[in-house]
Amino acid sequence: MPKNTTVEPQVNPSPELEKKTRRVFTTEYKLSIIQQADACQHGEIGALLRREKLYSNQLSQWRKEFAENGIKGLEKSAPGPASAKTPEQKRIELLEKENARLRHQIEVKDGCLSLQKKALALIEAMEQENKS
Repeated sequence: MPKNTTVEPQVNPSPELEKKTRRVFTTEYKLSIIQQADACQHGEIGALLRREKLYSNQLSQWRKEFAENGIKGLEKSAPGPASAKTPEQKRIELLEKENARLRHQIEVKDGCLSLQKKALALIEAMEQENKS
């Protein structure tokens, strides 16, 4: 009788399928790219962007930030819109949700206790009837 041999499959994920992380650009790098783009002749910006693996909208955004706020504008900012709520407001909201959840839990438990008391009273009443 042949032995049943099973081979454990080994998974080797493809590097192309691995999750890529977002690139972070330093202020110096952004300023360098802006300066190189400004020095480009007609039609050379595309080659610069391909070489650096950048998009034209990134260059446009960096130029806009630099024009509006200087070097300070090129510093990293948090992605997405700013939160409208303060940390205290977020904490209060979280605590209110937890409070509501706990109140509901207490209502359910109180209902169970009330049901148990009624069942016990009914059983006792039935036992009294049987005795008499």
